Amino acid sequence: MKKIIFLLLVSSRLWAQDLNVQAKEFYSFVNVEEAEKFYVNLPKKASSDPDADALHAEFRAQLAVDWLTKGDFKKYRLYKDQGAVFNALQIFELSNLFEKWEAENKFTAEVEKISRELIDDIENKKFRDQFSRKEILYEVNAMANARLGKLDLADQSLAKAPNTPFRSFAYFRNTKANYLNRLSYILSAKGNHQQALDTLTAAIREANSTDALIGTYREVYKKVHGNTNGLEESIKALQAEAYQKIYKEVEKEWKAEPIVAPDIPMTDLSGNQVKLSDHRGKIVVIDFWSTSCKPCVAAFPAFERAVEAYKNEPFKLFVVDIGEDAQTIKTFMQKKGFGLDVLIDKEPGIFKALKALGTPQKYIIDAKGNIYLTGIGYAGSDHKEYFKLKAMVELTKARS
Repeated sequence: MKKIIFLLLVSSRLWAQDLNVQAKEFYSFVNVEEAEKFYVNLPKKASSDPDADALHAEFRAQLAVDWLTKGDFKKYRLYKDQGAVFNALQIFELSNLFEKWEAENKFTAEVEKISRELIDDIENKKFRDQFSRKEILYEVNAMANARLGKLDLADQSLAKAPNTPFRSFAYFRNTKANYLNRLSYILSAKGNHQQALDTLTAAIREANSTDALIGTYREVYKKVHGNTNGLEESIKALQAEAYQKIYKEVEKEWKAEPIVAPDIPMTDLSGNQVKLSDHRGKIVVIDFWSTSCKPCVAAFPAFERAVEAYKNEPFKLFVVDIGEDAQTIKTFMQKKGFGLDVLIDKEPGIFKALKALGTPQKYIIDAKGNIYLTGIGYAGSDHKEYFKLKAMVELTKARS
């Protein structure tokens, strides 16, 4: 009897290990086609095993998400209807995708329909919404209805998106800026053009803005003024005001005594050793992050804008991952489409040497290897994050 129990325990552990191997391999694929092939070829011998059922339902959910990301609504529906169970991260991915499509004004009817279905599923407790994305889904649903001319439905959905803490607390990408853009668009669609313009003006002046919000400002400005005279000058003036305010805030953070940048080796994604001293003579930005850190990744589009802005100057920006393996990072960066330079701080040595407080945290290193400025957290919007980084770099250049 003891032997039988022992064999059952060993078998159970081996099966659990097998599920872990399945999960690791499934999530290692960058292309959805490869992930789908892997899933289709999985042995279904343990269909009565609740752990296997749960994992495979999660796989179907991820396939649904990844096919939808490619704009394949048929495949999305196929896997969702096969009993896909979306976890919190997958709901997060879907809400981000809808926000992207919203900013690009794409697939409006589909966004309205799918977001409404997900809202119903969450409210019926079919899926767990641990990142509080239901409010964002209500917002994108409101925007989609407004674009479809269904203003009563837009009002109803927006009213169900309460003023959550995340709207004022900078954690997820563009939460407040996107809300202000949606609110203003709906106000203008209802004929309240001046109120919409006032809302957008305040948003740009405070850098609670994105390129999509600037686009809405252009549309509403023309409706209020009847022409575009002075439009671009107005945008430039408001953004300059926002930047100067942020610059003054950054000035207050300048340290009288610098920290010397540690010269502890890190590795790039190819395994090559890199030290900060390799880039003496340049302004170097390092920002600590991990793939699971939502505010870290929220800042990446602003970082990419900074890299482009300073591409002809002695400037280098690294996002420094804290201890994850290279393959996990590569897969993540490829799936998300980011082209930033990544270093891995495995111990983490640099992180500890700098006495960093957490992620995200950035350090600006001057041409001599000194650090006078550091900033922790995500600024809250694409524009505010970029302006803050720009201010830190420009102040370092001016005082070096």
